[in-house]
Amino acid sequence: MAGKPKLYYFNGRGRMETIRWMLAGAGVEVSCLLQELESSNQVPMVEIDGMKLVQTRAILNYIAGKHNLYGKDLKERALIDMYVEGTMDLNELLMHYPFHKPEEKEKQLAVIVEKATTRYFPVYEKALKDHGQDFLVGNKFSRADIQVLETILMAEELKSDILSKFPLLKAFKGRISNIPTIKKFLQPGSQRKPLLDEKTVAEIKKLFDIDQ
Repeated sequence: MAGKPKLYYFNGRGRMETIRWMLAGAGVEVSCLLQELESSNQVPMVEIDGMKLVQTRAILNYIAGKHNLYGKDLKERALIDMYVEGTMDLNELLMHYPFHKPEEKEKQLAVIVEKATTRYFPVYEKALKDHGQDFLVGNKFSRADIQVLETILMAEELKSDILSKFPLLKAFKGRISNIPTIKKFLQPGSQRKPLLDEKTVAEIKKLFDIDQ
């Protein structure tokens, strides 16, 4: 019997966070999180099923496929990919926000809010309206639901009312947050990481030689 996946990353969100979300949504427990990393390490890396996987999308694709979170056919998978790619674009902006200089943050937040509310969230809102179902694709829980919820919650950390014009997404957030595996992940003590504080940002910048 294969052991629990091992995650290699620093003690923070970054690109590993969506992987943590995906494993949690699938109901998979993680055995350990190794944090003593050097800048030369290729991360995120996940040990799973006898493999050492790198590259975030490859890892997410594998986990979603293995745990039946990737649609029932190619058509559904294409729709899931479409939503996921948009979500990951927005996620990148949110992920990099803490690393901006203080004088740049107001401008960067405006960019995030503008893109979220005019480019990405309207697509998800329209999808939910058009098919009238509980989930984004195929009326079944998928990686699209997991990744959109993750991004919504990250956006709300920066602007609490960002969903004010998207009632269907707000209801979607409530439904997906109450799926048992997701609800467990949202509780204190889970592998979910908090918004980066200034100390952690400084440590990461030093580790990866990011311009101060």
